[in-house]
Amino acid sequence: MHLNPYGTYAVLLAASLANDWPVDRSGVEERTREFGMTMRFAVDDGDHAAVRAVIDEWLRVVDAENPERRAEILNRQMADAAAFPQLVNHDGEGWHLHYRDDRQSLPGVLRSVIPVGTALHLTTRGVTRLGRCAAEPCTHVVVDVTRNGRQRYCSVRCANRAAVRRHRARG
Repeated sequence: MHLNPYGTYAVLLAASLANDWPVDRSGVEERTREFGMTMRFAVDDGDHAAVRAVIDEWLRVVDAENPERRAEILNRQMADAAAFPQLVNHDGEGWHLHYRDDRQSLPGVLRSVIPVGTALHLTTRGVTRLGRCAAEPCTHVVVDVTRNGRQRYCSVRCANRAAVRRHRARG
């Protein structure tokens, strides 16, 4: 049985959607598959815009000015999407918990899964392990999954660019 299928993949999925927004609904669903979601969703014309609203609301957690505000926003998001956890076994994944109603739409499922995954990530790894890339002008989301908890850049490219800027500023 999986102990926590929601933490890392859900927050990484949210960051991926925020950093590289798909052009259409099928792109959003394809991205959910890339991050391990196997559920199929009924198609609705408003799904693409509704998922964008979920991500925009989640970005308020990313950009919160302190841990208390981050927790307040995240708690409100989880309360708004509240569902009874369910023990399920589907698609060969093994027994695990769903923090959502299986009959929900794509945006409805993401509205539940992303805040719970973010909360699990922040409580197991640290409340500061979510933010924006430190390499200006980049604004990508950084989900710190490193062992030492010091990831500040969204990519090696941004880390290198920042290092070059620091080096040139010294010289």
